[in-house]
Amino acid sequence: MRAWTVRTPGRLEPAELPVPEPAADELLVRVRACGVCRTDLHVRDGDLAPHRTPVVPGHEAVGEVVAAGARAQGPPPGTRVGVPWLRRTCGRCRYCLRGQENLCPSSLYTGWDADGGYAEYATVPAAYAYELPAGCTDAELAPLLCAGIIGHRALRRAELPPGGRLGVYGYGGSAHLTAQLAAAQGAVVHVLTRSPAARALALELGAASAGDAYDAPPEPLDAAILFAPVGDLVPVALEALDSGGTLSVAGIHLTDVPPLDYARHLFRERTLRSVTANTREDGRDFLAAAAEHRIRPRMTPYPFDRADRALDDLAADRVNGVAVLIMP
Repeated sequence: MRAWTVRTPGRLEPAELPVPEPAADELLVRVRACGVCRTDLHVRDGDLAPHRTPVVPGHEAVGEVVAAGARAQGPPPGTRVGVPWLRRTCGRCRYCLRGQENLCPSSLYTGWDADGGYAEYATVPAAYAYELPAGCTDAELAPLLCAGIIGHRALRRAELPPGGRLGVYGYGGSAHLTAQLAAAQGAVVHVLTRSPAARALALELGAASAGDAYDAPPEPLDAAILFAPVGDLVPVALEALDSGGTLSVAGIHLTDVPPLDYARHLFRERTLRSVTANTREDGRDFLAAAAEHRIRPRMTPYPFDRADRALDDLAADRVNGVAVLIMP
């Protein structure tokens, strides 16, 4: 099969690989579309320490089940499924047993620990595959599998009150989905991002305001989510919070956070929270909410043989919304 691999930091290379054999509890999926996530960029560029070399990136894959391992209990062949970031957890540790499988120390991830969706075929443990709603194309569904799910968890971690004022810092793939969901649920959304094109998209998709990333929002925020992997924005977002507000940091990678001033940034019970991966329950809940509120990504499609260009464009902020690889 044709695939793209990361062998050395900074390079995405085409490769011919054997079609993978599903393990006993896994499904074999013929990939039809795969979202291009900023985490793929971190894998390519070595911002995340390599877990597998070479590795096929991609963890927002949508495709058709074509085979199953001997013990796989899941959707039958012909079913459309999603291959997500969270690949396996142990199911036995204290985190798994109390419903926090996203914190499992033995967790494994698609496109980092195992080959992912930048290929014509991929495997997924049957228990971690998502059956996908009808009414959306493969390309529309692909970004929901990480950008959407992680954004949904970040929104939960931000503890936005009903009808509250939400600040969204950065407006890429995850942010533009999360902002749509928050607005559909009644929030007032203020977007802060350096890209003029992203600010225009934010207003088009229902944001109440859109300013530069370092601007103050037009009113104090009840909650904020930092999607941009820029540690310098942590104190900026904290200072924009109203008393009792929460800042949720959504990224898997963040540059260094500068020193915080207690009185300016944290006093009056402001809270700073991180977000680590997601649970399968997060995924199911978000896919249901996305279907209910008709959340749709703003997409830039790329043919499969231009995956390297898609990552380069993402790195250079030339993608407004999300990039999606389309299989021939």
